[in-house]
Amino acid sequence: MAKLVYLPKTSFEKISTIVSLLLIIGNVIYLLIQWSTLPDQVPIHFNAKGEADGWGGKGMIWFVPAVTLLLWAGLTALERVPHVYNIPNLTEENKERQYVNSRMMFNVLKMELVFFLVYTSWQSVQWAHGNETGIGCFELPVFLTVILGTMGVFLFRAYKIK
Repeated sequence: MAKLVYLPKTSFEKISTIVSLLLIIGNVIYLLIQWSTLPDQVPIHFNAKGEADGWGGKGMIWFVPAVTLLLWAGLTALERVPHVYNIPNLTEENKERQYVNSRMMFNVLKMELVFFLVYTSWQSVQWAHGNETGIGCFELPVFLTVILGTMGVFLFRAYKIK
C-alpha cells in the first residue's frame, strides 16, 4: 500500500466543495419553504424521457437530498485518500501530480452529481405542483455525457502525466 502523502487542496477544490455543500443546503431550504404547498403525492421517479412515472408520499421528497448529502460526504472523504485509488502510470516521480489529478476528478464528479440531484429534487417539486419541467428525453444522455466526459478528461490527464 502506498504511503499517505498530504497535499493541500487547490483553491478550485475548496471552492467547489463549498459550492456543492451550499447547493445541498439551498435545496433543503427550498424544500422546507415548499413543504406546506406540496400535495400528498409527489414524483419519486422519472423515466428516460424525463417524465414523472413514479409517485410516493410527500415525505419521500427528502430522499434525494439525503442521498445527495451521503454522496457528497462519501466523495469528500474519498478525496482525502488518493493513495488508495487505482491510478494508471503511477510512479514515485509523478505521484503527487497524479494524486492531485485524481482528487480533482472526484471533486468535479461530486459537484456534477450534487448539481444533478439538486436539479432532480427541484424538478420533483415542480412536477408535484403540476409544472412539467426539464429537458425531456435529453436529461439522461446529458447527465451521462457530462459524468463520462469528466471521467474521460481526467483519465486522459492521468495518462499524460508521466
